[in-house]
Amino acid sequence: MENKKLSLIAFSGDFDKLTAVFTLATGAAAVGYDVNIFFTFWGLDAIKKKTGRAWLGSNWLTKTFGFMMGGLSNTPTSRFNFLGIGPKIFRYLMRKNNVATLEELVDAANALGVNLYACEMAMHVLGLEKDDFIPEVKDVLGVASFLNLSEGGRTLFI
Repeated sequence: MENKKLSLIAFSGDFDKLTAVFTLATGAAAVGYDVNIFFTFWGLDAIKKKTGRAWLGSNWLTKTFGFMMGGLSNTPTSRFNFLGIGPKIFRYLMRKNNVATLEELVDAANALGVNLYACEMAMHVLGLEKDDFIPEVKDVLGVASFLNLSEGGRTLFI
């Protein structure tokens, strides 16, 4: 049987886009795909240890960015955010309709062995260290390493 592989590039830190990333990742992993997610720039919020607002960074400017980004529990929706109420409405609707929430999808991805990687360049720009991320992050990679890792499979940019 051919090894099926899906690699996702999570660029966005928006609730709905991260939900799409983790829905695709968990669905593919559940049916036997080898799944890699490469988190870069705003997407790095999904894998931070601190899920709320935190002053993460190496200087005042990157710490301000870290605080404004807000972590997984403060991700905005890409449309109809309504000053932060949008994600709360989505979480309510997801629970009401027996759909996994973003946080549950992240847990499922970890349980299913989805490979999580952080972008080295984006981490440098944002003043982040590997210790700022959840322990399930397998490694910090540059673009060339991620391209080698994802070779032979499908790659999606979200």
